Amino acid sequence: MSNAIAKTTGMGFALQPNSMDEAFRMAEMLAGSQMVPKNYQGKPQDALVAMMMGSELGLNPIQSLANVAVINGKPAIYGDALLALVQNHPKFGGHEEFCDEATMTATCTVWRKGDAAKHTVTFSQADAQKAGLWGKSGPWTQYPKRMLMWRARGYALRDKFADALGGLITVEEARDIPEQDMGPAQRYEAPKDAARPALEHYPADSFEQNFPKWQQIVESGKKSANDIVAMLESKAVLTPEQRDQILALEEGAEA
Repeated sequence: MSNAIAKTTGMGFALQPNSMDEAFRMAEMLAGSQMVPKNYQGKPQDALVAMMMGSELGLNPIQSLANVAVINGKPAIYGDALLALVQNHPKFGGHEEFCDEATMTATCTVWRKGDAAKHTVTFSQADAQKAGLWGKSGPWTQYPKRMLMWRARGYALRDKFADALGGLITVEEARDIPEQDMGPAQRYEAPKDAARPALEHYPADSFEQNFPKWQQIVESGKKSANDIVAMLESKAVLTPEQRDQILALEEGAEA
């Protein structure tokens, strides 16, 4: 995704609702389509929230649903779309970012036109370890450099272009806060002088007992299978078999 995300300036076919009633009817229509992200299918209320947040940022309804996600009731935006919105800001002066593989430290520098000083934020492997993210199953294991970069980018852009982002955090960051709202700019820091306790394996008997409840949640659309996995892995270690069993619920819900 690039800065091709355009602010809504023309008519085109991206119709803009003129009232809450029109907006909700549009949300119902779009949520009934298979062409919107799965998280919005059959969820017109979530679609409406995303459309409203996107409208505040100058995005049309389709762009909003493609780039804004509602995670634990809080709107968030994908990391690449976050950069695209800032690049469309009239005060955007430029940005630079890179990842030092030797130290596993991502750096993002951004500046506004007319400002003498550039703003730089780093996010390292050590920072991720303090936050309990490093080695976490999923993207933090599969794409660690990319996740470090998204976190540094998110902090830098939000620090310098809060007026362009309206308090949005990145989807990648929101997914790392599965059961709490830490606010748009608050960062987790492990207690100084306190070692992070090792997580216990999820008990097999408790897993079997709770599995029907998680299945019902996924089938009802209240949470995705990935949301369930993220919630559980914030508290315990799942075996590969347990993880695959939960993720398979997503396929069952689609059938």
